[in-house]
Amino acid sequence: MQSQAHQKSRLRQNVESLTLAVLVALTVRSSVVEAFWVPSGSMLPTIQIGDHLFVNKMAYGFHIPFTSYEVVHWGDVGRDDIVVFLSPAKGDNGEGRIDLIKRVIAVGGDTVEIRNKQLYVNGDKVDDSHANFLDARHQSVPTRDNFGPITVPPGKIFCLGDNRDHSHDSRYWGFADTADVKGKATFIYWSRASGELPRWERFGKVLR
Repeated sequence: MQSQAHQKSRLRQNVESLTLAVLVALTVRSSVVEAFWVPSGSMLPTIQIGDHLFVNKMAYGFHIPFTSYEVVHWGDVGRDDIVVFLSPAKGDNGEGRIDLIKRVIAVGGDTVEIRNKQLYVNGDKVDDSHANFLDARHQSVPTRDNFGPITVPPGKIFCLGDNRDHSHDSRYWGFADTADVKGKATFIYWSRASGELPRWERFGKVLR
Protein backbone atom coordinates (compact mmCIF):
# COMPACT_ATOMS: atom_id res chain seq x y z
CA MET A 1 0.00 0.00 0.00
CA GLN A 2 2.81 2.38 0.89
CA SER A 3 4.52 1.57 -2.42
CA GLN A 4 1.36 2.39 -4.37
CA ALA A 5 0.88 5.62 -2.43
CA HIS A 6 4.51 6.54 -3.06
CA GLN A 7 4.11 5.88 -6.80
CA LYS A 8 0.97 8.01 -6.92
CA SER A 9 2.78 10.78 -5.03
CA ARG A 10 5.70 10.71 -7.47
CA LEU A 11 3.32 10.64 -10.43
CA ARG A 12 1.50 13.69 -9.07
CA GLN A 13 4.78 15.49 -8.50
CA ASN A 14 5.87 14.74 -12.07
CA VAL A 15 2.55 15.96 -13.49
CA GLU A 16 2.73 19.12 -11.38
CA SER A 17 6.35 19.76 -12.44
CA LEU A 18 5.50 19.21 -16.10
CA THR A 19 2.45 21.47 -15.87
CA LEU A 20 4.51 24.20 -14.20
CA ALA A 21 7.22 23.90 -16.86
CA VAL A 22 4.64 24.21 -19.63
CA LEU A 23 3.04 27.27 -17.98
CA VAL A 24 6.44 28.93 -17.54
CA ALA A 25 7.34 28.22 -21.18
CA LEU A 26 4.02 29.61 -22.40
CA THR A 27 4.40 32.69 -20.20
CA VAL A 28 7.90 33.34 -21.51
CA ARG A 29 6.67 32.91 -25.08
CA SER A 30 3.71 35.20 -24.45
CA SER A 31 5.48 38.05 -22.71
CA VAL A 32 9.28 37.74 -22.91
CA VAL A 33 10.70 36.13 -26.03
CA GLU A 34 9.30 34.18 -28.96
CA ALA A 35 10.94 32.18 -31.72
CA PHE A 36 10.04 33.21 -35.26
CA TRP A 37 10.70 31.46 -38.56
CA VAL A 38 11.11 33.48 -41.76
CA PRO A 39 9.54 31.79 -44.82
CA SER A 40 9.87 34.64 -47.35
CA GLY A 41 12.57 36.77 -48.92
CA SER A 42 11.09 40.22 -48.28
CA MET A 43 13.94 41.11 -45.90
CA LEU A 44 16.83 39.85 -48.05
CA PRO A 45 19.77 40.09 -47.61
CA THR A 46 19.44 41.06 -43.92
CA ILE A 47 17.23 38.05 -43.17
CA GLN A 48 17.45 34.92 -45.31
CA ILE A 49 14.67 32.47 -46.13
CA GLY A 50 14.90 29.76 -43.48
CA ASP A 51 16.36 31.95 -40.74
CA HIS A 52 15.02 31.25 -37.27
CA LEU A 53 15.23 34.21 -34.93
CA PHE A 54 14.23 35.39 -31.51
CA VAL A 55 11.82 38.27 -31.02
CA ASN A 56 12.22 40.35 -27.87
CA LYS A 57 8.67 40.92 -26.68
CA MET A 58 9.86 43.17 -23.84
CA ALA A 59 11.67 45.63 -26.12
CA TYR A 60 9.00 48.29 -25.72
CA GLY A 61 7.06 47.25 -22.62
CA PHE A 62 5.62 44.40 -20.58
CA HIS A 63 2.27 42.76 -21.35
CA ILE A 64 0.12 40.64 -19.09
CA PRO A 65 0.81 37.04 -20.18
CA PHE A 66 -1.61 35.68 -22.80
CA THR A 67 -3.11 39.14 -23.40
CA SER A 68 -2.30 42.23 -25.45
CA TYR A 69 -2.70 44.50 -22.41
CA GLU A 70 0.48 46.46 -21.72
CA VAL A 71 1.20 46.93 -18.01
CA VAL A 72 4.40 48.96 -18.33
CA HIS A 73 5.62 50.94 -21.33
CA TRP A 74 9.31 51.90 -21.43
CA GLY A 75 10.05 52.56 -25.08
CA ASP A 76 8.53 53.37 -28.45
CA VAL A 77 9.01 51.62 -31.75
CA GLY A 78 11.72 53.55 -33.56
CA ARG A 79 12.88 54.13 -37.09
CA ASP A 80 15.11 51.35 -38.41
CA ASP A 81 13.83 48.78 -35.88
CA ILE A 82 13.14 45.33 -37.34
CA VAL A 83 9.81 44.29 -35.85
CA VAL A 84 7.35 41.42 -35.97
CA PHE A 85 3.72 42.52 -36.06
CA LEU A 86 0.26 41.38 -37.06
CA SER A 87 -0.65 42.25 -40.63
CA PRO A 88 -3.29 45.00 -40.94
CA ALA A 89 -5.28 42.86 -43.40
CA LYS A 90 -6.17 39.21 -43.69
CA GLY A 91 -3.75 36.81 -45.33
CA ASP A 92 -4.05 35.73 -48.94
CA ASN A 93 -6.03 32.66 -47.90
CA GLY A 94 -8.57 34.86 -46.10
CA GLU A 95 -8.15 32.88 -42.87
CA GLY A 96 -7.02 35.80 -40.74
CA ARG A 97 -4.18 38.12 -39.97
CA ILE A 98 -0.64 36.84 -40.13
CA ASP A 99 2.72 37.69 -38.58
CA LEU A 100 4.97 39.90 -40.69
CA ILE A 101 8.57 41.01 -40.23
CA LYS A 102 9.67 44.35 -41.70
CA ARG A 103 11.88 47.35 -41.00
CA VAL A 104 10.26 50.46 -39.52
CA ILE A 105 10.89 53.40 -41.85
CA ALA A 106 8.72 56.07 -40.25
CA VAL A 107 6.61 56.56 -37.13
CA GLY A 108 3.63 58.71 -36.24
CA GLY A 109 4.00 62.28 -37.48
CA ASP A 110 6.69 61.47 -40.07
CA THR A 111 6.17 62.18 -43.76
CA VAL A 112 7.40 59.49 -46.14
CA GLU A 113 8.18 59.78 -49.83
CA ILE A 114 9.94 57.58 -52.38
CA ARG A 115 11.30 59.13 -55.56
CA ASN A 116 12.89 56.81 -58.11
CA LYS A 117 13.63 54.29 -55.34
CA GLN A 118 15.25 56.93 -53.11
CA LEU A 119 13.68 57.21 -49.66
CA TYR A 120 12.90 60.55 -48.01
CA VAL A 121 11.61 61.06 -44.48
CA ASN A 122 10.38 64.52 -43.46
CA GLY A 123 11.86 65.90 -46.66
CA ASP A 124 15.36 64.60 -45.91
CA LYS A 125 17.13 62.06 -48.08
CA VAL A 126 17.72 58.86 -46.09
CA ASP A 127 20.97 56.92 -46.33
CA ASP A 128 18.88 53.71 -46.39
CA SER A 129 21.93 51.44 -46.37
CA HIS A 130 19.81 48.33 -45.68
CA ALA A 131 17.79 48.67 -48.88
CA ASN A 132 18.42 45.99 -51.50
CA PHE A 133 17.37 46.56 -55.12
CA LEU A 134 17.32 43.54 -57.42
CA ASP A 135 15.54 45.36 -60.23
CA ALA A 136 17.69 48.50 -60.28
CA ARG A 137 17.14 49.13 -64.00
CA HIS A 138 13.51 50.09 -63.44
CA GLN A 139 12.61 53.16 -61.45
CA SER A 140 9.17 54.02 -62.73
CA VAL A 141 6.95 51.32 -61.26
CA PRO A 142 4.10 53.13 -59.47
CA THR A 143 3.86 52.59 -55.71
CA ARG A 144 7.03 50.50 -55.64
CA ASP A 145 9.55 53.04 -56.98
CA ASN A 146 7.59 56.25 -56.53
CA PHE A 147 5.34 56.73 -53.53
CA GLY A 148 3.83 59.55 -51.49
CA PRO A 149 4.43 61.90 -49.90
CA ILE A 150 2.21 60.62 -47.11
CA THR A 151 2.13 61.39 -43.37
CA VAL A 152 2.04 58.58 -40.83
CA PRO A 153 -0.87 58.96 -38.36
CA PRO A 154 -0.28 58.81 -34.59
CA GLY A 155 -0.07 55.26 -33.26
CA LYS A 156 0.94 53.89 -36.66
CA ILE A 157 4.19 52.87 -38.36
CA PHE A 158 5.28 52.72 -41.98
CA CYS A 159 7.25 49.54 -42.73
CA LEU A 160 9.28 48.32 -45.71
CA GLY A 161 11.10 45.11 -46.49
CA ASP A 162 14.83 45.44 -47.11
CA ASN A 163 14.29 43.59 -50.39
CA ARG A 164 12.58 46.69 -51.77
CA ASP A 165 11.74 45.44 -55.26
CA HIS A 166 10.15 42.24 -53.93
CA SER A 167 8.39 43.11 -50.70
CA HIS A 168 4.68 43.44 -49.99
CA ASP A 169 4.71 46.19 -47.36
CA SER A 170 3.28 49.56 -46.34
CA ARG A 171 3.48 50.81 -49.90
CA TYR A 172 0.66 48.38 -50.72
CA TRP A 173 -1.36 47.73 -47.57
CA GLY A 174 -0.86 50.97 -45.64
CA PHE A 175 0.19 51.55 -42.05
CA ALA A 176 0.65 49.03 -39.25
CA ASP A 177 -0.67 49.71 -35.76
CA THR A 178 1.91 50.04 -32.98
CA ALA A 179 -0.47 48.02 -30.77
CA ASP A 180 -0.02 45.09 -33.16
CA VAL A 181 3.77 45.03 -32.77
CA LYS A 182 4.76 41.79 -31.05
CA GLY A 183 8.39 42.69 -30.49
CA LYS A 184 11.78 43.54 -31.90
CA ALA A 185 13.81 40.97 -33.84
CA THR A 186 17.10 40.40 -32.02
CA PHE A 187 19.31 37.62 -33.38
CA ILE A 188 19.32 34.46 -35.47
CA TYR A 189 19.67 31.20 -33.53
CA TRP A 190 19.29 28.76 -36.44
CA SER A 191 19.44 29.02 -40.21
CA ARG A 192 18.82 26.41 -42.85
CA ALA A 193 17.29 26.61 -46.30
CA SER A 194 15.09 23.73 -47.42
CA GLY A 195 17.18 20.78 -48.61
CA GLU A 196 20.48 22.43 -47.66
CA LEU A 197 23.00 22.18 -44.85
CA PRO A 198 22.73 24.58 -41.90
CA ARG A 199 24.21 28.01 -42.52
CA TRP A 200 26.55 27.97 -39.55
CA GLU A 201 27.92 31.44 -40.27
CA ARG A 202 24.49 32.95 -39.55
CA PHE A 203 24.10 31.40 -36.09
CA GLY A 204 24.13 34.14 -33.45
CA LYS A 205 23.95 36.95 -36.02
CA VAL A 206 22.59 40.11 -34.40
CA LEU A 207 19.95 41.83 -36.49
CA ARG A 208 20.36 45.53 -37.24
